[in-house]
Amino acid sequence: MDLTEFWRVVETARSTATADRPFDAALVDVLATRPASDVLAYEERFEEMTAAIYRWDVWAAAYLIGGGCSDDSFMDFRAGLVALGREWYEKASAHPDALAENPVVAEDATVGGVDYVFYEDVNYAARTAYERITGAEDFYEACTRHRAARGEEDRTPVDIGEEFDFDDEAEMHRRFPRLSALFLDDDAHESGDAA
Repeated sequence: MDLTEFWRVVETARSTATADRPFDAALVDVLATRPASDVLAYEERFEEMTAAIYRWDVWAAAYLIGGGCSDDSFMDFRAGLVALGREWYEKASAHPDALAENPVVAEDATVGGVDYVFYEDVNYAARTAYERITGAEDFYEACTRHRAARGEEDRTPVDIGEEFDFDDEAEMHRRFPRLSALFLDDDAHESGDAA
């Protein structure tokens, strides 16, 4: 599945999602209309897309938005960036601080504790669709066979960038001024600068 088709699947699910049928359920429904081989190809591309943003800067943005972010939560955050659609995925990939402009992130900053961008169920949409189509519970084995048949067992590691201290508020303000303005206590930051 090429990148255009991958995003077409995501955008179709986004356009058909409702309050009663959230994006992850809509994504399962869209994928379940396709052959099992397409679902495996979607999962392969999904894994590539989430691996491409396994970077310290993206993780730091997740840390700000979530008020902390474990490795598992970061997996959910990256799935959530896919769920936001191609435009926001590409913006976040290029400049994670741009997420401050996203309405979902802004709502999370004002309401607090919403964490819409941490979207665990998106990680399992392809598996659920595959099981619906095939009735089989061998999704991960099927993914391995699919990759092996395509000769794509080995993957080049992604450069995850420079590691830095997410708890250093001055550093976070420097790297992520807009997200820091939304999620960090500016008064505490200012008093820290004066010391």
